[in-house]
Amino acid sequence: MISYEDAGVSIDNGNSFVEKIKPFVKNTFDNNVLGGIGSFSGAYALPSGYKNPVLLAATDGVGTKLRLAIDSKRYDSIGQDLVAMCVNDLLCNFAKPMFFLDYYASSKLEIEVASSVVEGIAKACKLANCALIGGETAEMPGLYAKDDFDLAGFAVGIAEADEIDRRSFVKSGDLLLALPSSGLHSNGYSLARKVLFDELKMNFNDKLNGKELIDILLEPTRIYVNDFLKLKPYINALAHITGGGLIENLPRIFPRGIGAVIRKHHLKTQDIFYTIGEMVDENEMYRSFNMGVGMVLVVSAENVSKVLENSDAFIIGEVVLNEGVVLE
Repeated sequence: MISYEDAGVSIDNGNSFVEKIKPFVKNTFDNNVLGGIGSFSGAYALPSGYKNPVLLAATDGVGTKLRLAIDSKRYDSIGQDLVAMCVNDLLCNFAKPMFFLDYYASSKLEIEVASSVVEGIAKACKLANCALIGGETAEMPGLYAKDDFDLAGFAVGIAEADEIDRRSFVKSGDLLLALPSSGLHSNGYSLARKVLFDELKMNFNDKLNGKELIDILLEPTRIYVNDFLKLKPYINALAHITGGGLIENLPRIFPRGIGAVIRKHHLKTQDIFYTIGEMVDENEMYRSFNMGVGMVLVVSAENVSKVLENSDAFIIGEVVLNEGVVLE
């Protein structure tokens, strides 16, 4: 007789994995988490104190940054990328993250690898003030190559109904402030890998300003939840700078007839972008990468000093009566 394990799927391995991750998953729980680990679904009580609460959801992966984590056998930080890409999107609709779920799929479940990834997810959930209340681990032999795995994340947040759509709060004369990125975050890696490894023939241990390339590329995506919670009273709107860069993400928070002027020399662009830019047109760079900007805050002139005093934000431009984004 043939068993499930003979077909490449180990039920015992899956059970051992769940037991291994329980401690750091439970460490993310807050008072709103109902029940424990192992139920058919995760339960979370709605927080009190909202007048007209609305739930918002975001889902994402980490793109081909995962390829670098697998090839370098460094799995501890990729979980933060997964959480950050989801919760940072929620902030743009003024939603406070409540809980997170993950999906981990592989050809064969390697408990140590998967545990390292999920532990990173749990640590990132703590940074994002949200609970990791569930997940799915799938062994799918024949679908993934040996040692490969994939990740997806799902975050749910809560906001006041009248605060979700930020476009009506944006007006000409507002200033644009940037919260710096920690590097490439989780976008543009297919282009980065092609330039750095295929064209420039660089290696993981090559150095830029004394830091190994793989360390620069695997620097985890910054989580902006605590920045948002502190600065919320002074913010008119936010844009998470992901795929599409400044050029395509800023217009998503502008009403019709409103645009932006960005001063490139004000950006704090890390050296890795200039290295990639040796072989990529500047316009393509600004459409593919964050160029050192992780989140853009639209702030009224009278509130700018408050934001600057209470964060590492810096001014990069202003809102104008003209659609689109102009780079100067």
